[in-house]
Order: sequence, then structure tokens, then C-alpha cells
Amino acid sequence: MNGDYYDKLETRDAMTRSLALQMDLPRQIAHAQTASAAYADSLSSIDASSIVSIEALASLPVTRKADLIERQKTDMPFGGLATGSPGSMRRVYSSPGPIYEPEGHVEDYWRMGRALYAAGFRRGDLVHNTFSYHFTPAGFMMESGAQAIGCGVFAAGIGQTELQVAAIADLKPTAYAGTPSFLKILLEKAAENGSDASSLKRAIVSGEALPPSLRETLQGFGLTVRQCYATADVGLIAYETDALEGLVVDENIILELVTPGTGDPVAAGEVGEIVITSFSQAYPLVRFATGDLSKTLPGESPCGRTNSRIAGWMGRADQTTKVKGMFVHPEQVAEVVKRHPEISKARLVVASENANDVMTLHCETSAAADGLDEKIKQTIREVCKLKGEVALVTAGTLANDGKVIDDVRTYE
Repeated sequence: MNGDYYDKLETRDAMTRSLALQMDLPRQIAHAQTASAAYADSLSSIDASSIVSIEALASLPVTRKADLIERQKTDMPFGGLATGSPGSMRRVYSSPGPIYEPEGHVEDYWRMGRALYAAGFRRGDLVHNTFSYHFTPAGFMMESGAQAIGCGVFAAGIGQTELQVAAIADLKPTAYAGTPSFLKILLEKAAENGSDASSLKRAIVSGEALPPSLRETLQGFGLTVRQCYATADVGLIAYETDALEGLVVDENIILELVTPGTGDPVAAGEVGEIVITSFSQAYPLVRFATGDLSKTLPGESPCGRTNSRIAGWMGRADQTTKVKGMFVHPEQVAEVVKRHPEISKARLVVASENANDVMTLHCETSAAADGLDEKIKQTIREVCKLKGEVALVTAGTLANDGKVIDDVRTYE
């Protein structure tokens, strides 16, 4: 921690970061292969020494949350992805699914200190932490980050609004960690009760969207509010800085954006599913698909941090829907596109006409040969086992929002 930055990693030049990646990435792939039973199997044919770039990483298979659930059904509790037994971990958690996640014996295991520091948290702050300490790691994620900086923590957890407001008045914490909606509830309840919450000067929020109107409301109470994006599986992914121009990617992960349902990287600036490779020794997830959508922002942050930036959370990538009683998945749309090189981008729109499901594949193409639409229709029938219409459109027509399947049916 030095001045405006948590460490020197945040301001590395592109060459230094690239050279570090060339050394660290193959070492981590090799670690996953040798220390994790699951990756020993799925990456058995991979030469770890050849995976020296993000481009090379993109050749490896994607691990999805659904994979974790299925693996854990037969290989309890971590699906063979962790490098140790439950008893060798500091803690074990459970997320909906259920998905069991380990916490290794590392200070600030989820690397949250970087996000809190960027939000203005400093040594000596008392952090009022309202994330849950029950089953999920959210409470410990924030607490470990605060302790890495040198902050004290009041383990408030969730609920009990009246007691939390009283504790704020008594303990006078300077910082808040939790969801933005609960911070609003606490501040409004304090105002209603005539209780003093003026000690709170800064907040790190996560777990929900932070629309501009809510940020403005919270800052109206005298707080500086910054957000971060993290998951129980891989820890901190990206965090907001005083520049307020997107979220800077954490230094200890690799972030890719892929077409939903595939492992194929999207073009720069296109919305895609966030895929993370973690450098955790205890839980070395390789190309883990979070299920969330975002896009990269061009250039570097005005705050001086040089890592790439994302726009923040832009929706969910799991767009599976049911048409005429059959599931249609983004992977199937990707397979249709793969069979027709003329298609540069596609979106399957599912609508209802006269109480009947109708799906139409909108395809961007720059040079549509005669009969292409009929060929695509045939492929749709082969891949999806359903009849689908085709609309050929010019390149750049479809919205850049990451949607592969757009279900516009209404049931009023």
C-alpha cells in the first residue's frame, strides 16, 4: 500500500504485465493439472508450457457453474477441482446449487483488499460489514480484505435493522460494506429514528446493481460510494476507482469475454460472458464461466491503474429458454453459426404469434449467397430439433448487448 495505489502491480506497463503472464500462466496450468483431480483429467492432453498468453488460454475448455454442481454430486465436496480436502482448508462454504467452495490458508484469500483500498478504506477505519457470514463467504470476503488493509470490522451480517442502526450510532464506524439497497435502508432508518449515522464516510457495495439514482441518494448522506464485482468461486474480479469509468480488472486473475454458451472470445468492445482463470493455489479454476455479461472499455483508466477495464455487470449469459416444450440453449445457436461461415453474428428471437411459439434467427452477414436462409433453416432443424425462421440482416444491425437468445414472448 503506497499512496494512491494498493501496490505496484496496479501501475505496471503492458510489457511488464505480459511478461509476468508468460511466466505465471503456464505455471498455474501445470499446478491445476498436478494438484487437481478434475483438471488432471480435462487438461491431460495440454502442454502447460505452451499456454503463455490469453490467446493460448482460449484453446482450453470452459468450466461452468453447472459443471461444478454435477461434479460435486459424484466427487464431494469440491468436484475434484480443489487441491485439498475440506479439513485442510481454513473454511468451507455453500452457495446455492449447492456448490461447496473452499477458503485456502492465505491472507486475504479473495484479494478484496485491493477493492477496499481503491474505495478509500484505510488503516484504522472501522468497517460496518453487513454481508452474510452464514453459509456463504461474502462476510469473510469483505472482512479479510479490510483486515489486509489494517481496518477493524464490526461483523454486523444481514438483517436486524434497528440493532444495526444503534451499533452505528454507538461505534461510529467510518466505512460500510454490503449491498447498496441495505445501506439505503440503514441510512433512512437512522434518519427516521434521529440516530446518528454521520460517521459513515465511505462505502464499498456489491451483490446488486448500483444505478446512478441510488448512488446519488447514498452520496446525499455524505458517503463516497464505490462498487466491486466478486464471486464466491474466484474472489475479486473488478473494482471501481475514483475515476468512475468502468471497473478495473484485478491483478491476480485473467479475464476473458466469450460468446455466451461457448468458449470463443468476442471482438474488442463486444458484450460477452465473463470467464475467469484464477491463480489460487487451493482452487485453481481454469476458464471458469461466471454466467455474467460485460464488455471491455478501451484504453486505461484516468486513475492511473493500467489493467483492462470492464463496463460492469450487464446481465446474465444463461439465456436458455423453452420453445414448444423443448429447451433451446445458446450453445445450439453457436453451433448453427459455426456451420455457416457467412454469419458474423446471430440472435435467436423467440416470439408468440396467435398463441404459438415462433423463433427467428437474425443473422448478420455481409455477403448472403442465394439460398443461404434456407440452408440455415435446415441447420436450425438439425441442431435444435425445431422449425425456425431466418432473417438476414447487414453487419452492425444487431444490438451489442450479449444476447444470443432474446425471448420476447408475453403472457398477459
